[in-house]
Amino acid sequence: MSSVQTFDYAPGALPAAQGSTSEGPTSELPDDPLHGELLRLSMGPQHPATHGVLRVVVELDGETIQSCEPMVGFLHRGKEKSCESLGWAKFFPHTDRLDYVQPLMNNVGYALALETLAGIAVPERGQVVRVLLMEVSRIAAHLIYLGTTAIDLGAVSMFFATFKERENIYSILDAYTGHRMNNTYVRIGGVYCDVDENVERALSEWLGRFPACIDEYEKFLTGNRIWYDRNRGVGVITREQALAWSLSGPNLRGSGMDWDLRKRSPYSGYESYEFEIPVGTVGDAYDRYLVRIEEMRQSVKIAQQALARLAATRGAEVLAEDRRYVLPPKAKVHSSMEELIFQFKVVTDLCLPRGEAYHAIESSKGELGFYVASDGTSKPLRCHIRAPGLQNVQAIPLVAQGRLFSDMVAIIGSLDFVMGEVDR
Repeated sequence: MSSVQTFDYAPGALPAAQGSTSEGPTSELPDDPLHGELLRLSMGPQHPATHGVLRVVVELDGETIQSCEPMVGFLHRGKEKSCESLGWAKFFPHTDRLDYVQPLMNNVGYALALETLAGIAVPERGQVVRVLLMEVSRIAAHLIYLGTTAIDLGAVSMFFATFKERENIYSILDAYTGHRMNNTYVRIGGVYCDVDENVERALSEWLGRFPACIDEYEKFLTGNRIWYDRNRGVGVITREQALAWSLSGPNLRGSGMDWDLRKRSPYSGYESYEFEIPVGTVGDAYDRYLVRIEEMRQSVKIAQQALARLAATRGAEVLAEDRRYVLPPKAKVHSSMEELIFQFKVVTDLCLPRGEAYHAIESSKGELGFYVASDGTSKPLRCHIRAPGLQNVQAIPLVAQGRLFSDMVAIIGSLDFVMGEVDR
């Protein structure tokens, strides 16, 4: 079976509606004595369709966008410098606050960078738990895209349908990690703790019925005349443009590039899972929608494989036993002076070897990478986060020019970003 699934729809897949303007604005300008006088409009930073505190300064000729400039920084919190001042382990809770709709992915990306630097091997069961929760997080993030973009374009029922399933995901993550959001469940060397069979059973039941929910979403939107017209031909990004602007994730795959780090540069054992990479052919907002719909189906497939592996490795360790970097079990700390000393050193003076490392994961929005540099002390010399959302924001002027102002809502939604990781 091919690992790439291509979506190809003909421009006439749905009949043209009377008076439809889905093909985009005409390049011919009206014979108007006022033509040439542009309106400068500020969209945001407090606008519901900007999906965060983003300001987009738009210059309009009538309702046609002549140029636009996204302006970021309204949510800047200095996360990279916080890492350099807090130390290696204490930065984990801050990674939750980057892309806060998928905090566990941020946890794993940061942990992989530290483990690469220190040469730590994560136990097999720990890797399986990471994969399982990353794929559930990917589904949750795509549900945010689907629900918020749909309601921005007028599909109110879709918002409630997707957020109902997000609530179910929150309940499962709460049972796994102890928190609904901002989980901080991942540690250097694995995950904080194992889970019991009841939680696995609940997740298995949810994964078994969620594909029917995806079918329902498609009934809402895929053949919907309004949704089709608002997205088809809007925000077209060619494969060459996507590569030139460093886009990744669904935005790159929607433009026809079958690039997925889980296949191209596997981590956490992804090379041993069976799944396909959905890609588009046109590169418009509709293609990006189709890619994310199929990615949710593939995430269910991966998560079900991970659940089967959990059953096969029950009782195995989920955290590495490297006392230089990993906290000892509490039971041993209470009974062993040696283990107590190890805990004291890890908590107060965790030092990673001198050197530098970069590790990236395939987040729901593209390549999320962490670069860390160490001088051998307990605090990073440098921490830099390669946030895919920033590249997605930078693509707005590329695809908005020449479109109607009403298309801006569909464009912003289809690019999918969270300002928490853009500003950091």
